[in-house]
Amino acid sequence: NLVEDALTHLEMVAEEEPQQLQRQLYVEFEGEEGVDEGGVSKEFFQLIIAELFNPNYGMFVDIEDTRMLWFNPQSFEVDHNYKLIGMLLGLAVYNNIILDIRFPTVLYQKLMGEQSDIRDLILTHPLLGSSLQQLLDYPDEDVEEVFMLDFVASTTGLFGETITHHLVEGGDEIPVTSDNKHEFVSKYVDYVLNTSVSKQFDQFKKGFDMVASHSPLKSWFRPEELEKLIVGTHKLDFKALQTVARYDNGYTADSDVVKWFWEVTHAMTDEDKSKLLAFSTGCGRAPVGGMSEMNFIVVKNGGDSERLPTAHTCFNVLLLPEYSSKDKLKSKLFSAIQHFEGFGMI
Repeated sequence: NLVEDALTHLEMVAEEEPQQLQRQLYVEFEGEEGVDEGGVSKEFFQLIIAELFNPNYGMFVDIEDTRMLWFNPQSFEVDHNYKLIGMLLGLAVYNNIILDIRFPTVLYQKLMGEQSDIRDLILTHPLLGSSLQQLLDYPDEDVEEVFMLDFVASTTGLFGETITHHLVEGGDEIPVTSDNKHEFVSKYVDYVLNTSVSKQFDQFKKGFDMVASHSPLKSWFRPEELEKLIVGTHKLDFKALQTVARYDNGYTADSDVVKWFWEVTHAMTDEDKSKLLAFSTGCGRAPVGGMSEMNFIVVKNGGDSERLPTAHTCFNVLLLPEYSSKDKLKSKLFSAIQHFEGFGMI
């Protein structure tokens, strides 16, 4: 089992030589030969992240109005899987791996020990956060009559049932008024972002700290900078990528298909550019230093064909047949990236 094997080996290193976790990770899959020059390590991260973030595990919930992921308070998953994800985030920093995960910035703030407030809740849970902000902004004294709230937080369980949590002892009998609404909001925010997921987050942070606690990582970077190190940036400069792109198996920068590819790419929307990058590399975001720091290879994959483009995401390799026209290339490329799911490895 990939998850169990990874956790066992990484925990062993963390206990015996924790500083080794800050060095380049070399991965060898059982039964496979070859030297890990980065592609195998990237494949390891992609496979294990895909498995741990599989909805069947139920470790995280998808916040519908932001498409961000957050810890599932009702998760049945064992603690060490959360610890493994925390370790992977730390390892990604030291291995220059961009992870295709969608955590809100508040998670990185929590990793750095910063406190959360209503502004963070609005960013992570916009509907709930905005409702609580409306309560704070309400100017009149008839809060109790208008909002009809008690000191209780409500969440939805695994089977759709409503779960209530008393924010203070006997909270269901304490109405929210103009005098105590700030206390109510503060406790509600703390419950959603901290108390309700403390078991899951504590293990997650423990895993991250197993990698980062012996380094100056936390003193060097702010939360938003740490986030960019791990998940990259949405600023996609494909012209910069074109300047460093390489070509193989018969293609050159002057090949018609290559010229058409860049013309089509530069005309894409930001969303489609992100999809193309995810299709080709396994992640739709760029490294902090920009796309000029990426390795990107366009390889000729046979003559004119009805086949769609494919990719070796572990090595940032895009395989393009030698399509007969720009329109055909555009049609095939868009079909490939629009129907792409998962990590696109072949």
